[in-house]
Amino acid sequence: MDMWLKEGQISDAAMTYKIKETLVRKQTEYQDLAILDTYAFGRMLVLDGIVQTTIKDEFVYHEMISHIPLFTHPNPKKVLVVGGGDGGAIREILKHPSIEKAVLCEIDGSVIEECKKYLPEISSELNNPRCEIFVGDGIKYVHEHKNEFDVIIVDSTDPFGAAEGLFGGSFYKEIYECLTEDGIFIAQTETPFYLPEVVKKVFNDAKAVFPVTKLFMAGIPTYPGGYWSFTVGSKKYDPETVDLSNKIDFETKYYTKKLHKACFTLPKYIENLIK
Repeated sequence: MDMWLKEGQISDAAMTYKIKETLVRKQTEYQDLAILDTYAFGRMLVLDGIVQTTIKDEFVYHEMISHIPLFTHPNPKKVLVVGGGDGGAIREILKHPSIEKAVLCEIDGSVIEECKKYLPEISSELNNPRCEIFVGDGIKYVHEHKNEFDVIIVDSTDPFGAAEGLFGGSFYKEIYECLTEDGIFIAQTETPFYLPEVVKKVFNDAKAVFPVTKLFMAGIPTYPGGYWSFTVGSKKYDPETVDLSNKIDFETKYYTKKLHKACFTLPKYIENLIK
C-alpha cells in the first residue's frame, strides 16, 4: 500500500508527497514532529503536517534568507537566527569569514535533536564553535538582548500556533532594538499567491519600523505556490543597491551576486500588493 503525506496548509489547495519511510514521528512540547523519507524530495522535516524543509530543495531557502542580508551588511560579525532548528541558516551564515558568533534561538529542542540525527546535510554546522545554541522563546530572547546583533534572521514556521508572535509590528520593534545601529533583519513572509493579506500585513508592519524595507522572491518547490516571499528591514543599507564587487565568492547552489539584485524586481501583482 502506498503512503502519502497530504499537506493542507492552504484551505482550498493541497500538496501531496509519496513516502518511502517514516524515520521519526513524535509529539513534542510544542508540535507534531515528523521526518519522512520521500521519493521526490528525499528526507523532509514536517511540523504539524506542514513541510518545513527537504534535502532536495532546502538550499534555495537557506541561501536566500542568509546571504541577502549578510552580503548587504558591510561587516557582519554577530548574527541571531530565531527559529531555524534544522540548522540550514547557520550552515550558510558560517560560510562568511567575518562571522564571529551565530546564535540559534529555537523554542523546540526536539527539532534540533532530530535534525542532527536525520538531516546531517542541513544541520552540519550546529557543532561549529562559532555557533551558540539557545533553546527557548525567541521573542523573550530578542527582548533581553538590546543593540547586540548585526543581522537577525527570523527563520520561523508559518504564522500560526507557536510562531504567530514572530510576525507583526510589536516583534519587529523589538528586533529593531536588538540590532546594532546599522543592523539588518530578514524574515520569510509567506506566499503572495495564496496568502496575499499575510504578505501585505507583514511587509507594512516591517515598513513602519525600518527606514529601508524591501521584499524579494525565490522559487521553492515544496512551499505552496512554489514562489515565496522574504522581507528585509534595514536601518541603513539598501540590499537592492549595495555594492557587491568586493564581496568574497564561495560555493552556492542558488544565490549569486546577479540574483541578489535581480530578486528584488517584482511581478506587477506583488508590487501592487505591497504599495
